[in-house]
Order: sequence, then C-alpha cells, then structure tokens
Amino acid sequence: MRKEEIKKTVRQGYAQVAKGSGSCCGPQTTGSCCGPQTTGCCGVDVTRVISKGVGYSEEDMSSVPDGANLGLGCGNPVALASLKEGEVVLDLGSGAGFDCFLASPRVGDNGRVIGVDMTPEMLEKARENARKGDYKNVEFRLGEIENLPVADRSVDIIISNCVINLSPDKERVFQEAYRVLKPGGRLMVSDIVLLEALPGAVQRSVAAYIGCLAGAALKEKYLGAVALAGFNDVRVIEETSFGTEYMSNDPTAKAMLGDENVNKDDLRKVGKAVRSIKVSARKPA
Repeated sequence: MRKEEIKKTVRQGYAQVAKGSGSCCGPQTTGSCCGPQTTGCCGVDVTRVISKGVGYSEEDMSSVPDGANLGLGCGNPVALASLKEGEVVLDLGSGAGFDCFLASPRVGDNGRVIGVDMTPEMLEKARENARKGDYKNVEFRLGEIENLPVADRSVDIIISNCVINLSPDKERVFQEAYRVLKPGGRLMVSDIVLLEALPGAVQRSVAAYIGCLAGAALKEKYLGAVALAGFNDVRVIEETSFGTEYMSNDPTAKAMLGDENVNKDDLRKVGKAVRSIKVSARKPA
C-alpha cells in the first residue's frame, strides 16, 4: 500500500475504536460474543486486563476518566519517563488521552502535556475526557506524527505507546521528534519491533498492518532510525515477547486473525518474531 492509503486505513480503524464499535473478544478468550469496547466475554474488562499485562497499575487505570484507557498500548512509557515538575511532555499518537492524563499530575500546574493524534474521532474523545477530568494542563492537537504541529525546541520529553510502528515513515517520525525536543530533551517510547521478517501473507494483510504487526520494523532498523535522527544514548530499557492476546482489543488485529490468507503456521511465526520494547534516547545538549 502507498503511504497515504496506509494512513487512511489506520485512521478509519481507530475512528471505529473511538466510537466504541471496534472491539471483540481476543484469541485467548475465544467465543463469538463480541461486546462493547471495554467489556469482553463473561464480563471481563478487556482493557484493564491488557493494560495491567503491559505495565499499568490499578491506581493508574482508576485515576483517569472512564473511556480514556482503550487497552491499545504495548507498554507504559510514563512509568519510565521520570517526569519532573514544570516539564512539557508530548505524546505521539495520544488516542483517548490515557498516557497524557497520567503525565498531567507528574508535571504539575507549571508543566504542560500535549497530545497529538491524526484521528478526529479520537481527538474529540480525548478532549471530552480532559473536560470530564478537569485537566487544565493538557491539550490535544490534530496532526500526524510525521509532521508534528509543535514548535522547534519546545518539548522536554516525548512519550509514545505502540504508535510509531503504525507509521509508514518512521525515519521522519524520529526526525520530527528530534526537531521539537529541547537540547538535552528525552525520548521514551513503548513500541513493537521484529526480530525477523514476517510471513508474506501477514505482510500483505491490511489488518495486520493496522494491528501493529505488518508495519513494525526490524529491531536493528528501528533503533538505527532513532540514532540516524541525531539522538544519542539510544537504549532498550526492556524487551518482552508480545503475544497476540495483548492485541485482542484492536479491531484490525482481530480481522487479521480471521484472514483466510493467514494460517496457523503464519501466526506461530508471528509470535516468535514480534517483540515489545521500551526505548530511551536523548537529544544532545
């Protein structure tokens, strides 16, 4: 697919999530019972199960407005970001605002949190959540992470959670991140990478692309793009295998699992290839 086709398809998929019509029970919970966005089979709150599995605490999940946590992440970048009072935080692909709201009290009244998302429906949901939670230091902007609506050298730290893998131009994303960070600014992202190439059927699956799989880069290439943008001290803080059950709340990942061209052997190969990593880096001072 061309880059603009990919973006359009991603935007449409996550618009469905924002509207609450894009969730179903995941492969581990089975069954044909598709429920609302936040409730899976047998009354299980899928979003909380997924979020706890990737590093969020019960306190984290309970501290944000209902509807802010969509269970779409692959880690908790805020937990490792060491945010300080008065800092300006930028969240790439902020969704319904979950990580922005967790960052808000950490930077305090003198700090600011900016979320950028390209899906208008997500932006509307995030802004409504901000109003419900009375977050005075959080704002959300419509934009693409390859062309950030943020001034040069204006941000102390950038966070992102399972979003950069969706971009068809990851090199450009990290160049933009470098541009908007202040000298000495930090990058802390949770994302999906590959240890080896995916099977051809999965690579060609539109559903797999939006479901955080087919768009993922090889680990070495991903880290190389961070360094190429100018960052130093590029480090993998944590790396874990990323089972498909953590993508069960993603509507397009569900579609990929039902793709007639993707067989069980392909899925086993996916399980071996995919990793969730937390990456930190710093812009030279």
